[in-house]
Amino acid sequence: MKRNMIPHNLPTIGVEEEVAALRVLRSKQLSQDQEVELFENEFCDYLGLPHGSAVALSNGTSSLFMALETLEAKGKKILFPGYVCAALRHAVSMAGGIENTVDVEPNSPNLDMNAIKQNLPDISIIPHMYGIPIQIEVDDTMIIEDCCQALGAKVKNKMVGLQGDVAIFSFYATKLMTSGGQGGMFVSKNQEYVDAVRDYREFDYRNDSKTRFNFKMTDLQAAIGREQLKKLPDFLKRREEIFQYYKKAGLDLLDVPEEKNGILEPVRFRAILKTENPRHVIKSLDSIDVRAIVPTEDWELLGPQTSFPNGLKLSRETVSLPIYPSLTNEDLDHVLSGIVKK
Repeated sequence: MKRNMIPHNLPTIGVEEEVAALRVLRSKQLSQDQEVELFENEFCDYLGLPHGSAVALSNGTSSLFMALETLEAKGKKILFPGYVCAALRHAVSMAGGIENTVDVEPNSPNLDMNAIKQNLPDISIIPHMYGIPIQIEVDDTMIIEDCCQALGAKVKNKMVGLQGDVAIFSFYATKLMTSGGQGGMFVSKNQEYVDAVRDYREFDYRNDSKTRFNFKMTDLQAAIGREQLKKLPDFLKRREEIFQYYKKAGLDLLDVPEEKNGILEPVRFRAILKTENPRHVIKSLDSIDVRAIVPTEDWELLGPQTSFPNGLKLSRETVSLPIYPSLTNEDLDHVLSGIVKK
């Protein structure tokens, strides 16, 4: 009997999300209302922040734009890695910032922190790539923590999102949890920043001349997000089990450096296989109906490839394997059977 195809990504949706969605549909209150506020406060509880420290938004990109807008990025030098999602470039451009892209560390998907000291930016966007957290130890720059791939990761036993001035999260369908396909969250320990984002989001029926935009999350999204947030610890636990299953099989995966064990606690958003022949691995897996991808292609680098030798090396020597909670051990054995070690 032919096996079902194993996709690279798959959201884990259960009956609880269906019940929550149906509850909202039956209430007839579909736009932003009580469910959104509850989601915001439950998200604060998860991070260990006071209620009112989070603002739910339409997606991760709008959350980043709001972070830049709140930190008054227009005309300022904004530093971020070139080995990253293009959403960072889009948000910086929309906010009127001056782009300053830099390389990642050798053998790491994360920003080289020395680049911040060398470039002296006004604002630095620091992503925790693939769920691998980065310890932020810099002064003289505003910090936006991009936690879109790292919800639940920790640095010195504290959740990511609490090191910088502001932080952003994404609930897109492929992320660690979803709010029904799209969604994002802005958080900060600075109440003035939170209030500014909330004021911007509440765009309608305002008796002033301020420019705002509709980045609202719906109650339908929030209701799904609330159920996903409850399940997040179990999601992360299963992802860790899968990651360790791959490692025990001998796969060489990107991970926290050994010297940072105990300081950095990752979450397994991606299982990134290091290989000299990624196309061969992808083709081999495809032949047995397993989908794998190059996590960040060389053409996706945000600038000339010569500017990012470390990022370029990663883009040409890595493959992202399936890693999501609904995978069974039998599925994992099937994935492993298609990886030809060189």
